[in-house]
Amino acid sequence: MPDTLTVYGFDASTYVRTVRMVLAEKGAAYSLVPVNVMAGEGHQPEHLARHPFGKVPVLDHGGLRIIETGAIARYLNDVLPGRSLVPGNPRDRARMDVAMSIVDAYGYPAMIGVAAYHLFPDLAGGKNAAMHEANVERSRQVLTELIKLRGVDPWIAGSERTLADLFLAPICFYVGLTDDAARVFALPGFTEWWDLAQGLQSYKATMPHLG
Repeated sequence: MPDTLTVYGFDASTYVRTVRMVLAEKGAAYSLVPVNVMAGEGHQPEHLARHPFGKVPVLDHGGLRIIETGAIARYLNDVLPGRSLVPGNPRDRARMDVAMSIVDAYGYPAMIGVAAYHLFPDLAGGKNAAMHEANVERSRQVLTELIKLRGVDPWIAGSERTLADLFLAPICFYVGLTDDAARVFALPGFTEWWDLAQGLQSYKATMPHLG
């Protein structure tokens, strides 16, 4: 593709990793410009000019700037060659959209809350045991609903991996680093999906550098 793809963000971000997984699935070259929102860089004027809410990722491509992971992922899926990560039939496409919405609205806050309790409590406002237990239960509820969507298929929205799988896997990575992984992941059908997700080359190629 003649126009340069530039992603602004940092590789520890689950949403940045989702975009990078899409790019890896498509075999696309791109530049990653570091913006560490955990260190406050997202609210510097330079980045606020890219994203008015100081979030990552941001994509620049051929004079077009796109914010928000769902929009970026769908755009990249449409413009880059290779197998589509969006189902071609309405039923599975709806399953994918439902899963992505669940992850965005309920999964990310709860599951990152579980991870933050163990991995970076100071940045999450300290250790609140009651809130932590609520996050564990909400995380289990989220995964339960996603497994229901998956049904008998190997992937969340059908027989092939989709954007839904690429949204969830980076978040599960952080939960998997905690002592609560066994509790959160101990759900019928989850292990089969998680084994598949961790085996993806795009997952392996985008492993964050945690120092």
